[in-house]
Amino acid sequence: MPTRRAFLVRAAVTAVAIPLGASACTVGTGADGTGAGGGKDADTLVFGKTDGGTTFVRNYNMLGPAVQKSPNSELIYEPLARIDYSDGAKVKPWLAKSLEFDESGTTLTVKLRDDVTFSDGKPMTADDVVFSLSIPLKDPAFNTGGTTYDGVSKKDATTVTVHWPNPAFSELSQLASPQLPVVPRHIWEGKDLKRWLNPDPVGTGPFALERFAPQQVTLGARTDYWGGRFAIKQLKIVPTSGDTVRAQLLRGDVDWALVAWNGAEQEYVAKDPKGHLYQKYATGGAYSLFFNTGRAPFDNVHLRRALAMTIPRKDIVTTLQRPGTEAGPTGLVDELYADAILPEFRGKVQQVDAEGARKELALSGFEVKGGKLVKDGKSYAPELSFNQDFGWDPYANIMIRSWEKHLGIKVKSVGAPSANLFEQQQTGAFDLTISTTFGAGVATVYSALSGRAYRPLGEKAATNFGRWQDKTTDAAIGRLLGSDDPAVTTSAGHELQKIVAEQVPYSPIYNSYWFIAINAEHWTGWPAPDNFSFVPFPGLGPDATLTLLKLKQAAK
Repeated sequence: MPTRRAFLVRAAVTAVAIPLGASACTVGTGADGTGAGGGKDADTLVFGKTDGGTTFVRNYNMLGPAVQKSPNSELIYEPLARIDYSDGAKVKPWLAKSLEFDESGTTLTVKLRDDVTFSDGKPMTADDVVFSLSIPLKDPAFNTGGTTYDGVSKKDATTVTVHWPNPAFSELSQLASPQLPVVPRHIWEGKDLKRWLNPDPVGTGPFALERFAPQQVTLGARTDYWGGRFAIKQLKIVPTSGDTVRAQLLRGDVDWALVAWNGAEQEYVAKDPKGHLYQKYATGGAYSLFFNTGRAPFDNVHLRRALAMTIPRKDIVTTLQRPGTEAGPTGLVDELYADAILPEFRGKVQQVDAEGARKELALSGFEVKGGKLVKDGKSYAPELSFNQDFGWDPYANIMIRSWEKHLGIKVKSVGAPSANLFEQQQTGAFDLTISTTFGAGVATVYSALSGRAYRPLGEKAATNFGRWQDKTTDAAIGRLLGSDDPAVTTSAGHELQKIVAEQVPYSPIYNSYWFIAINAEHWTGWPAPDNFSFVPFPGLGPDATLTLLKLKQAAK
């Protein structure tokens, strides 16, 4: 067993410096946003949110079980740690000064920053952290982030310990989840968290809520934020769509958006190479076809292989305007994990193999009659569930047509709104579904297959949607999570790659990237993919904070 060591580096120098003389005012005092300059004031930045539907819901209870939440609460509430995608998706301190495991890897000591205040002026304390981390332990309904620790306690005013039942060296990404923020105990304690909507949020984050409307949310930059001062005074969040936001970006009505844009180089960047930025950052995960292995017929590995081998990935990424992002068979993105991927899988893109798929279908023992799968006197008419809000109908239909063409299997397309789909996935009320594997390290990508995350059909699972149960998988995940020996974790990672590629609990379709479009006419200082320390994506709260701290008003 290695000697006791700091699993993560101590924050000897803070992530972001706090300028001297920072005032104790709570939020910026921008005007009402109706001025000139694209319909906004000069000190306002507009984010066009393309993944939140057409209207917003005022629900800032991120720990509650309700699926529909207010947009970009990650800028109001913060986690203890952040994931550094510029450094191999390593977990690093944020609200914590340091995170240090004991020799066994079961007890984590969290040293907290002592300069953090909530937006109501009250200091963040160890009591707030213990209260926040204890919420998922009280009721499985609150464990939306898939946490696996079983205890948390206060050691002193600035120190908290977190305990796991098993070694957890590779499970720290849980503390970086936006679904596990630090919240103020003095406000949240005593609330019915299953019903309370927390309409007036108070957090440690860089912004506070100024105004809320279904068609626009205005956040004000705090002037007493522990991380520093902002040049921007307001961040406005407006609901939009992928098609609409392109015109908004070109006009300068929107400064910042998450949008996949095939042809962006010619249609956007070429019109203003310095001011129109289109960037791509790897998340480390992949959008995948998940099989419900908890029930027939998808408990049959040969059937899973047959369907996986006839997914036309190139056609899908072209339709989704994400060319070149086809996934390999392991679910690990080469851009982040090339050194961890087995040589036989590195750089490999899965092509349609109709002949091989038909052989696998024959081995499955199923016959196809009238488009249905038939075996032992039972017939199955599979359905594919997908996110209707994301406009994935064409994407789903490409797979469905391919399966009918090559295998004769008729799969029904079943689109659902985000909230409904997520509940179906949690309870296992699906045959086939499209979801993402998380990307914060190899352990996070594969831990969703753990038996610890398994729940019977009908009960809500936080991560193991496909109800995968396999002793070999659990043993490999145990070694991956429970050791800090690189030789052990590398070997375990290789074994899990083979399990995903050969047993196909899910089949990766395309690698997940953040496609970010920026109009830098009003604000400069944005990071670039070839030289970045943080990703300019609002969903990564700390990274968005670091991004916004660097921005300056463009010279006129």
